[in-house]
Amino acid sequence: MSNGGSINPLTAASPAGSAAPGPGQRPAERPALSPAPSPAERLGTLLARRPELFTLFLLLSLCAVVGSINPAFFQANTLFDIARASVVVGLFALGVFVILAAGGIDVSFTAIAALSMYSVSLLATKFFPTAPVVVVFALSALGGALLGLVNGWLVHAFKAPSLIVTIGTQYLFRGFLLSFVGTVWILTLPEPMDSFSKIALVEYTSAARGTKVILPAFVLILPAAALLTWWILNRTLMGRAVFAAGGSLAVAQRLGYDMRAVHLFIFAYAGALAGVAGMVHVCSNRLANPFDLVGTEIDVIAAVVLGGARITGGTGTVTGTLLGVLLVVVINNVLIMAGVPSTWQRVVVGAFILVAGAFFLVRRRT
Repeated sequence: MSNGGSINPLTAASPAGSAAPGPGQRPAERPALSPAPSPAERLGTLLARRPELFTLFLLLSLCAVVGSINPAFFQANTLFDIARASVVVGLFALGVFVILAAGGIDVSFTAIAALSMYSVSLLATKFFPTAPVVVVFALSALGGALLGLVNGWLVHAFKAPSLIVTIGTQYLFRGFLLSFVGTVWILTLPEPMDSFSKIALVEYTSAARGTKVILPAFVLILPAAALLTWWILNRTLMGRAVFAAGGSLAVAQRLGYDMRAVHLFIFAYAGALAGVAGMVHVCSNRLANPFDLVGTEIDVIAAVVLGGARITGGTGTVTGTLLGVLLVVVINNVLIMAGVPSTWQRVVVGAFILVAGAFFLVRRRT
């Protein structure tokens, strides 16, 4: 029995609200702490959360191999060529990524680009040769968006697979171009369009060769489009609807998302980017060829998949898409510097897709 001022040492040593062990009782055992994850486990978790880091690893590895074999790879003219070649492919890829994120797929974007860019170039050459280049690009983007709306309306109205719809419209748009618009190359562009391709963002003269190396200003179109796409997908209600539709269409509908608006938006947006890409292609080449851009669909879709987007939708990032674009462009444009024949480029792209696809699949299952 304790006096008023005395303190029981057992009670004082016990945490608040817990009873001290009595005679013959064993102290309560503390729960065993789980072991800290190993570096390999932490790396695997990070890659599972950010699959574009694996794409970055592939890109850096490829650049290191090519650069070690041929140091000319790191020269400014080679890097500028990669930047130029990435613009059109990157604009296409951003549009395809938005559609893939919503659970669809589009293979008509090259036909949309060809029809938009050739029609606007023909219109500007014949009737509005002094039209500002901003107006020309806006008209091409508008034409692409209208053609994309056709895709979106068909997909939603007939509940048809977007692959089937866009295969059909690809032939439809290209056939309309060659049958009713024209098949003749436009070799002389209006002055504003021709001058636009000559605007230099960076320009210097190589001391070794004495040649002028130029990074054109139109390369800024790609990062501007990437920022806009990122903002739409990550900061707007439409972006949440796009990823919700890609995750589960039924769940997205139960959540109240308007699937008609989603389908119309994603295909119109991809069409607008295709129209801009087509006009960049015309200005950079300084001619309009209605037969151009055929067969680039596989490279674009490969870039998006290599960037970490699932073909079934619901995942992916703009950063990963751009890294996938750079990876494909490097493979298609500079492997010859490492002594790899151009006929092997497709083999390398296919091998990278298989490696990246297997890695992404394994990480999702673990």
